[in-house]
Amino acid sequence: MRRATRTEARCRRAAAGFLLPFLALFLLCFLAPIGYAVYQSLLKPKRSGPLGLGGTTHEVWAGLGNYTHALGDPRFLEGFGRVLLFGAVQIPVMIVLAAGLALLLDAASARWVGFFRTAFFLPYGVPGVIASILWGFLYVPGLSPLVEVAHSAGWQVDFLARDTVLWSIANIVTWQFTGYNMLVLIAQLKAVPGELYEAARIDGAHAGQIAWHIKLPLIRPALVLATVFSIIGTLQLFAEPMVLRPLAATIDSGYTPNLHAYNEAFTSNNQHVAAAEAVLLALVACVLSFGFLRLVGRGRDGK
Repeated sequence: MRRATRTEARCRRAAAGFLLPFLALFLLCFLAPIGYAVYQSLLKPKRSGPLGLGGTTHEVWAGLGNYTHALGDPRFLEGFGRVLLFGAVQIPVMIVLAAGLALLLDAASARWVGFFRTAFFLPYGVPGVIASILWGFLYVPGLSPLVEVAHSAGWQVDFLARDTVLWSIANIVTWQFTGYNMLVLIAQLKAVPGELYEAARIDGAHAGQIAWHIKLPLIRPALVLATVFSIIGTLQLFAEPMVLRPLAATIDSGYTPNLHAYNEAFTSNNQHVAAAEAVLLALVACVLSFGFLRLVGRGRDGK
């Protein structure tokens, strides 16, 4: 084998020097917290003294006991079912809206395109907590102009009722993240060569055919990416139900898996079960994300 020259060795050392800070941060801020959460999920507290009522506690091995406890909690499982239903409805609606806005802005030639692009993206700049507070005022009867208008038109609506509060939360998430996904899709559209559109127009294709047969297939990677991020974000739903909880009696401490884990850790002081629930949540997110990617890959390959 040819020995590396002095220049090649120097380049390799330089590359390693550039990578080391990233690897250190990746280990410290990503892998280490995951490993610690898994470690904590395998422990349980044990009190010393008669009948276990002593003043000191220490951690002992629990094995899969915390996972069994989490999977045996009906509220935790109901929260999973609730966010899965939420994602099955909200994600397609948001992706369709984002794709529609991206296609409209890409086809427009007016000078107001930049203004509308910024306006559509602006809700993403509002923190989720602030957005939930703002929409909370629009949901509460007696304060909401939306409720007043609906009542004056003869519609009895309650945005915070048991059957509607989940979709009220979905409205907040859609309002906030549609513009972000729209920008991702627009960035992909801008990378499409304009010659393809010109050739299609010469062949007699109209705007709708160009959008359906050229633009949408070419932005498929961006659509897949936005969908995967939306799946992960749906399973992490926390801020919106947490903020609306004082306004809606139907939102309990186990309304979503994240909210349930938060209450286990900081209300019930059971951080080991909370760690197990966090690990389960991460596993479900991985399974759904990679399952979706595999499904999309099969559809693309025609298998």
